[in-house]
Amino acid sequence: DQVLLVPTWFWVDPASWVPQSATASVPGLSVTAKATPARVQFTTGDGGSVTCDGPGTVWKSGMDPLASSPTCGYTYPKPGTYTLTATVTWTVTWAGGGTSGTVDPLTTAVSQPVRVVEAGALNTNGG
Repeated sequence: DQVLLVPTWFWVDPASWVPQSATASVPGLSVTAKATPARVQFTTGDGGSVTCDGPGTVWKSGMDPLASSPTCGYTYPKPGTYTLTATVTWTVTWAGGGTSGTVDPLTTAVSQPVRVVEAGALNTNGG
């Protein structure tokens, strides 16, 4: 669960934020394509979105839970259950047969439900 009006940190696994490549070969010719992650857009499901140049900063135990992410975050303004979608845009280049080029950017996406709840408060001052 995410807590209403508390900053939510977004990130993708830094280990997956690396160039990917593949080579296809036939006798006398090999072509290698390389895809490099360029940015990630998080669509928050409540009408908001955040675009980040990089994988985001991983929140770790011991960090201030009320602090905003220094690189990629969002604060949900209303409680509810939303579908969060992360879409990574990849730049793609290729080389082979003595030539090279680029192709239109590609995207990959994944979604998951996020429940945003209100946190109760406790008044210990007797008021």
